[in-house]
Amino acid sequence: MAKVRAVGSNTPQKRRFRLLMVLLIGALCLIMLSPFIWMVGASLKREADVMKQGIGWFPGYWYPENYLRVLGFSGGKNYHFMRGYWNSIKVSTLSAGVAAASSCLAGYAFAKLKFKGSHALFILYLSQMMIPSQLTLIPRFVIFSEIALVNTHWALILPKIIAVNATFMMRQAFLGTSEELREAAKIDGAGEFRIFLRIMVPIIKPTLAAVFTTQFISAWNSYLDPLIFINREKLYTLPLLLDNFVTMESTQYGLMMAACCLATIPVFAVFLFGQRFFMKGLTVGAVKG
Repeated sequence: MAKVRAVGSNTPQKRRFRLLMVLLIGALCLIMLSPFIWMVGASLKREADVMKQGIGWFPGYWYPENYLRVLGFSGGKNYHFMRGYWNSIKVSTLSAGVAAASSCLAGYAFAKLKFKGSHALFILYLSQMMIPSQLTLIPRFVIFSEIALVNTHWALILPKIIAVNATFMMRQAFLGTSEELREAAKIDGAGEFRIFLRIMVPIIKPTLAAVFTTQFISAWNSYLDPLIFINREKLYTLPLLLDNFVTMESTQYGLMMAACCLATIPVFAVFLFGQRFFMKGLTVGAVKG
């Protein structure tokens, strides 16, 4: 029997269309990456050449002096970059851990523990997403001042206990787990916390990894909260330290771009480590909910 070829399955018009789409997507990716490429190129240029060479991405010479100065291995001003690096790693890791733990517990409660008013409480909880975080800066500053948490990293970490977006993601993930599995564990005599910790949490690990990644990046990039709550230089995080390269007279673009390149390394590391969980975690519960 002769093979029946699908009509129009691989016509020249479709091949040309796919090629055009690939080229278009490639061009868009290049446009989106161009600021990052310029940043890397500027970090390897002498200060006089950063703007002089215009949009030229990479210099025709090797100049690692910017990185050495930022890291304090060369002469000149000490920017205490490594101290700020450690502060950012500490704050971001603890913030992400706190947010992941609290949202995991809250998500499980909203998804599996049905009690009177649970739905209304969840809607009230989600309503916080409509309130810009900037509106709570003054109340938070007053509260943290009263309990002596201003000028400590706890002022940046403790607010992550209430992570509304993360709680929503975790609730959707727990809704996608088998209720029969939970009931079987109850019949075997397992308590609620043991079911949560030993059975449910391992199932939703991809979502947990996605929550940790997003919260880590959010805390790492945070500028406004450290600016308000931290004014002691030894507690500065990286976003605040970048201001050291801007003065009343000029901006040291080469040093700033070198510092920015170094600041992206932990973000890339966290994303690469959790990327196999990340996309799966973000799509859990996309249908069921």
